[in-house]
Amino acid sequence: MIRCVTAENMRQSDAWTIANRTDGRTLMYRAALGTFLARHWSGETVIAAGSGNNGGDGYALACILTGNGIKCRVVSLGEPRTDDAGYFAGLAARMGVVTEPWRPGCLRDCAEIADCLLGTGFHGNVRRDCAQVIREINVSGAFVVSVDINSGMEADTGLARTAVRSNLTVAVGSVKLGMTAPGAGEFIGRLVCADIGIVFQREEYFIYSLEEWQREHDDKPEALLCPQYLDMRTIDVSDVRMPQGFDERPQSGYY
Repeated sequence: MIRCVTAENMRQSDAWTIANRTDGRTLMYRAALGTFLARHWSGETVIAAGSGNNGGDGYALACILTGNGIKCRVVSLGEPRTDDAGYFAGLAARMGVVTEPWRPGCLRDCAEIADCLLGTGFHGNVRRDCAQVIREINVSGAFVVSVDINSGMEADTGLARTAVRSNLTVAVGSVKLGMTAPGAGEFIGRLVCADIGIVFQREEYFIYSLEEWQREHDDKPEALLCPQYLDMRTIDVSDVRMPQGFDERPQSGYY
């Protein structure tokens, strides 16, 4: 079975983990590493980065891709607003990653796009400039990887008025409840979870395979049936330490 949580539980658990167990910069690195390990990356990758921590995951991913000799660039929707995101944005720049503000047409002719625009805190309507980027991603023809959640999808309900349609979504820490909602599969091609070492503050839902669900779901309102697009195999990067410099290969072998 796989854990499934609400956005508020994720927020509280993330905050507790940072305060008591693992610093936010390391968690951001692990989120990017889990995303990197979820796919065999090839060709030029464009990372569409927002200004929050989801964008920070994108800058960290740019560092890892560059460290592996994979060409990438960042298209940004604003300067990083958090210290951790700013750290990885600066590190990416020092590693030679080109960052440019989004402009119409800049997502054409790329093999892969990493969607790092909006995170699990999003709800409501996507603002106009972000909606333009989302629409351009969706018609790009590139292989699209959404980091943590498809930008524009609400984490608790799965509601998605204007949202990225991904080939692959890498849920960071845990699957979010909205990702299992009816209709979520219209936006998520394949879903995989990366365990980054979050210490969850409460148990909420668990996703079971069909066999497990048929055997164990009775009288368990917290039991959810695995959607067809969810890969039950978790990517475990929960104990990985962030290397001192991404231009040097760490001893862990995760590069």
